[in-house]
Amino acid sequence: MGTTLYRDGRVHAPGDPTALLVDGDTIAWVGDAADAGPAEHTVSLGGRLLTPAFVDAHVHATSTGQALVGLDLTGTRSVREVLDRVERATRVAGGRPLLGHGWDESGWPERRPPTLTELDRASYGSVVYLSRIDVHSAVVSSAMLAAVPRARDLPGWSDTGHLTRDAHHAVRRAARDTMTPGQRRDYQRATLRRAASLGIGAVHELAGPDLSGPDDLLDAVALAATEPLPAVLPYWGELGGVGTALELGALGAAGDLFADGSIGSHTACFREAYADAPGEHGHAYLTAEQVREHVVACTRAGLQAGFHAIGDAAVDAVADGMALAAADLGEDAFRAAGHRVEHLELVSERALATLGRLGVVGSVQPAFDELWGGTGGLYADRLGAARSLAANPLAALAAAGVALALGSDSPVTPLAPWETVRAAVHHHAAGSRLDPAAAFAA
Repeated sequence: MGTTLYRDGRVHAPGDPTALLVDGDTIAWVGDAADAGPAEHTVSLGGRLLTPAFVDAHVHATSTGQALVGLDLTGTRSVREVLDRVERATRVAGGRPLLGHGWDESGWPERRPPTLTELDRASYGSVVYLSRIDVHSAVVSSAMLAAVPRARDLPGWSDTGHLTRDAHHAVRRAARDTMTPGQRRDYQRATLRRAASLGIGAVHELAGPDLSGPDDLLDAVALAATEPLPAVLPYWGELGGVGTALELGALGAAGDLFADGSIGSHTACFREAYADAPGEHGHAYLTAEQVREHVVACTRAGLQAGFHAIGDAAVDAVADGMALAAADLGEDAFRAAGHRVEHLELVSERALATLGRLGVVGSVQPAFDELWGGTGGLYADRLGAARSLAANPLAALAAAGVALALGSDSPVTPLAPWETVRAAVHHHAAGSRLDPAAAFAA
């Protein structure tokens, strides 16, 4: 591969260097071009900025690739448009199961997703699974439900075909099982190539039993190791799943281990009821004691622990459980493990202080505010303007001592690292904004 000198630019490194020397796949030297040694190749940057690659701290590679090359429903504007896309895709699929992603009914004139009956008609009776943009609910066809008859007896079941909670998880697992290993690798490859094209050098792949199986995670890691693609850093989000995480070579029993659901699907857990669903507070999936037990087990096994927590009630449960675990383990041992929490969208002052004191990592998605925050978006509809503006308190988290790691939660929002930085800098609430340097570093 030889040596290549990149010069006449702005290298993002201490001392404001203007040149960088690469030897094969190793950065061999950084400094001023006048001090550089000989190189086989020279590239003039023409004053451009040269930075390290980005890391996306929250990705689902297979689902992202499925949306990139399959039935992408992002940006659809009505039930009719979704049904038209389903009908066209069914004709191309030739009887194969139809898996799609990305619909968001909050801005549609109907203000509802397609029904089971409508999907049956549009798909000519095919197996159809269409996940909402937040991946915490889905609409499915009768043929899909026939493969999981027990879903009717699970929480989150609806005769309309719009499933949440346990019913959704069961049907999602069945939909995932309709993919062949070859399809799965193609989806993962599409995701990682897309990431590389955007300057992403590594992704945190957040797998788990309700999202993607062990084979999915192992395939993604192997693919990245054998092809010139971004690195895949594996996580397995399962309560009590320390043994499985170790077997899989995961960095943690962490990630999308759900303490609650999502705002869009009315399953994120809040102390105050939803503004558009009086009396509904969402769903809590974990207690503080369960969090404590999981964190202690992970720490003793040398793994990161972590949880998905969006609503303030769920974040409180996670923070309280982590405080209990720190009391058992000692705060030094707790902090050294680098435990993490995904999302942290509504955070009480008490939880903020606890997470900061314990050095917890906040894996956050600024695009959530950009897409759904402010006073006129989905969060204002679901929560009211005040809570919407308080959501995703990036600056407060950083000030409290929570180390921020930015990501996309792709396919929930697209792989888009510079746009993620921009969203953090231009949060709807001025007091929650990060400065550009802090956003870039996160």
